[in-house]
Amino acid sequence: MDSDYGVPRELSEVQQKRTLYQPELPPCLQGTTVRVEYGDVAIAADPAGAHVISHAFPHTYGQPLAHFLRKAANVPDAKVISEHPAVRVGIVFCGRQSPGGHNVIWGLHEAIKAHNLNSKLIGFLGGTDGLLAQKTLEITNEVLSSYKNQGGYDMLGRTKDQIRTTEQVNGAMATCQALKLDALVIIGGVTSNTDAAQLAETFAEAKCATKVVGVPVTLNGDLKNQFVETTVGFDTICKVNSQLISNMCTDALSAEKYYYFIRMMGRKASHVALECALQSHPNMVILGEEVAASKLTIFDITKQICDAVQARAEKDKNHGVILIPEGLVESIPELYALLQEINGLHGKGVSVENISSQLSPWASALFEFLPQFIRQQLLLRPESDDSAQLSQIETEKLLAQLVETEMNKRLKEGTYKGKKFNAICHFFGYQARGAMPSKFDCDYAYVLGHVCYHILAAGLNGYMATVTNLKSPLNKWRCGAAPISSMMTVKRWSRGPATTQIGKPAVHMASVDLRGKAYEMLRQNSSSCLLEDIYRNPGPLQFEGPGADAKPISLCVEDQDYMGRIKKLQEYLEKVKSIVKPGCSQDVLKAALSAMSSVTETLAIMTSSSTGQPPL
Repeated sequence: MDSDYGVPRELSEVQQKRTLYQPELPPCLQGTTVRVEYGDVAIAADPAGAHVISHAFPHTYGQPLAHFLRKAANVPDAKVISEHPAVRVGIVFCGRQSPGGHNVIWGLHEAIKAHNLNSKLIGFLGGTDGLLAQKTLEITNEVLSSYKNQGGYDMLGRTKDQIRTTEQVNGAMATCQALKLDALVIIGGVTSNTDAAQLAETFAEAKCATKVVGVPVTLNGDLKNQFVETTVGFDTICKVNSQLISNMCTDALSAEKYYYFIRMMGRKASHVALECALQSHPNMVILGEEVAASKLTIFDITKQICDAVQARAEKDKNHGVILIPEGLVESIPELYALLQEINGLHGKGVSVENISSQLSPWASALFEFLPQFIRQQLLLRPESDDSAQLSQIETEKLLAQLVETEMNKRLKEGTYKGKKFNAICHFFGYQARGAMPSKFDCDYAYVLGHVCYHILAAGLNGYMATVTNLKSPLNKWRCGAAPISSMMTVKRWSRGPATTQIGKPAVHMASVDLRGKAYEMLRQNSSSCLLEDIYRNPGPLQFEGPGADAKPISLCVEDQDYMGRIKKLQEYLEKVKSIVKPGCSQDVLKAALSAMSSVTETLAIMTSSSTGQPPL
């Protein structure tokens, strides 16, 4: 019921204590004056797709980066905004609920009221449905009082996850114009921020005054790029799930007779599974990115697990814990091809009852091989973004069944001499979505809310709020904004020997980097985790004391702060310009030319190797 949105919650003692926690702000967001420095024009990471993106987003592609500065910063060409007229800002939850989302709203509300008490923040009830139907709730201190630092999206609610069709885009614009909104803030992941970019472009083309801002909030942690280090909610999800996994590890070690197959949330990317493995040290974790890179079949994966079970049995260990990402099914080549064929038949209007009879011979053979429960799940209609309903496909049960069959075969043949294989399956898909957010997620979300106001004060459209250098203390966080279009890529795939299909520009999910330090850390410990029981229990989510200030391991081990490095490069270039001027010595000029020639040649080679294009 709409009347349930925004009503005061009945809070436990812990929840009441959490509502009193006040996140701090980095120095660049403190005070009532907005100081913004504009950097160079932001381009797409893949130059090969830049032309397609610029053609699709002529008004919002090629905009500069924005850096928000502290009061003491000495930047002569910074824009200083000291006058703040009253504004009307709309905000909407898009995508699946992620811990910390409420704090984005709180931070934005605090910011707009601090700069002008007459400003209004208007929440849309029921997600994008509420946006299109103009169902609103004015955000006030009273409304916020029982939602500060709390989980869920129940202050405003959410429904479907897209604003994609022409009718939906025009409906959103009509709402913004009818409510005279100066800005619309969209909270969500890759799909929602792609929609935000499209809205911003359409609004600019139609000369609609409403500016659109995106905020990176998704529990999957797959909205990662050179500007976004992690997303709001990822830390909480991983901490809550890591404790659950650790409990299973302790249980397995206690009974010494069960193998736990645990499927983790995270959509197609395996970030949640990777982070939870780093925190809890299960015996095995199968990452979808590894499977895709090695083109492992379902039988290859089954053999890997069976070999691991047998190796552990030889050490008198007849128990274990195995993590599986929910997107694994789309990383296994033959299962992904089968899903694509099924989805193609869905698109042609073939009924669920008739799909199996219209599959190609190889797909039909694979389909018939699979257990009945998996067949039914693969036939489910795709999500609104055309992806499979991954949360409903029980890959963990499929693997457990295949492993049990193989281990029984080995036992009968005498090649396996351990105890009878027993599997227990779990899906950790919804248990953590409504969790009370971690201290890190509370701080990060609150700061992003303030960054949103700075973006609006600077008059920017089609930008995402960003905070980098997150692994450092909060007072060293760098706050800024990057054009969403610069985060886009264009997917290409072959449709025959002479044809290439080019997709629409979008903010695509980021896969686990198999060359990254987090993955390297996982692999360094994989052998000891497999054969020994070095389980690690991080304990319950902490708000004070030991563990409260912990951040994701995968965030802390990577060498990030992209925005800070961009600024450092600009400083070096300015120094070169200040030294190499007309009138400088021949030796200085020669040294500069030699160094610049070497640098540009190296960068050209690196750029061409990443895009597959020859250097210019």
